[in-house]
Amino acid sequence: MNTAEIKNQICDVCQKMWQLGWVAANDGNVSVRLDDGTFWITPSGVSKSFITPDMLLRVNAAMQVLEGPKDSVPSSEMKMHMRCYEKRADVGGVVHAHPPTATGFAVANIPLDDYSMIETVIAIGAVPVTPYGAPSTWEVPDAIEPYLEKHDVMLLQNHGALTLSKDLITAYYRMETLELFAKISLTARLLGGAQEISRANIDKLLDLRENYYHVSGRHPGYEKCAPCKEQPEYKEDR
Repeated sequence: MNTAEIKNQICDVCQKMWQLGWVAANDGNVSVRLDDGTFWITPSGVSKSFITPDMLLRVNAAMQVLEGPKDSVPSSEMKMHMRCYEKRADVGGVVHAHPPTATGFAVANIPLDDYSMIETVIAIGAVPVTPYGAPSTWEVPDAIEPYLEKHDVMLLQNHGALTLSKDLITAYYRMETLELFAKISLTARLLGGAQEISRANIDKLLDLRENYYHVSGRHPGYEKCAPCKEQPEYKEDR
C-alpha cells in the first residue's frame, strides 16, 4: 500500500473502534510499521472519531517525530507500541482499545482462557491479563513484554486490551474476536459456566489453524493463564 492508503486505513480502524464503543474521548491508539522501519501512529489527545490522515505522525524506532503536524505529539502509549515492534519482527500493526466487555475481564483480573469457542481457539487461543502498568510510562511495555513471545492478544490489567498482527486489519479483527469472545464468555458464566472443548478436539483445531487456515502470528497452544499477582519493576530510563 502507498502512504495515503495506509493513513486512510488507520483512520478507518479508528472510526470503527469509536463506532463500536471500544473507545471514548481520547482513548485508544493505533500504529503501523512501514517497510523503511518507521511507523505511522495516532496523535495524543484526539478522539478516534475525529482522526483524519493529516493528523497522523510518522516516527522512528527512537520515538522521534519525522513527519506530521508541528503542534501534535504521538500517542502517550507509543512506548507500548514500540516494544511490540522491537520484540516481534513479524508485527506490522498494533491496536489498543477499551472494548467494554473484554476490559471488564481486565478490570476483574480474569484471563479469557476458556477453550470453549471454535473460532477463538483457532484465531487467538488463551488471552492473559498482563500486570498493571501506569499509562504512558515504561511500566506498560515492561508489563507486556513477557507475553509477546506467545500472545498476539492481551488484556491490560485495569486498562484495556492490546492486539497485534502482521498487518493492521488483522490486528483490528483480533480485537473484534476478543470482544465477541468476552461477551460470549460472560453470557456462559451467567448460564453456569462454559463447556470447554476436549483436548483432542483442541489439537485438531490447532492443526487446522496451521495447515488449513494458515493463520499468522503467535498462539499459546493449550494454555491456562493465571491471574496476575506481581507488578513489573518500574524502570526510569532505558
